[in-house]
Amino acid sequence: MGNPARKTSKARKHSRRAQTFKLNLPNLVECPQCHEMKLAHRVCKNCGYYKGKEVISTEN
Repeated sequence: MGNPARKTSKARKHSRRAQTFKLNLPNLVECPQCHEMKLAHRVCKNCGYYKGKEVISTEN
């Protein structure tokens, strides 16, 4: 196997690796109960409902 003829510069190396460091926005969906934005496939933090059923009691 051949070796690289030239050294890979720091800028080229870092720009290639920078793809793994980019930030991704979470997938937010609207809660059908309270219409707040929530993470998909998770209990709503505002009303405590998931798939139309109350999972967490929000009464204190």
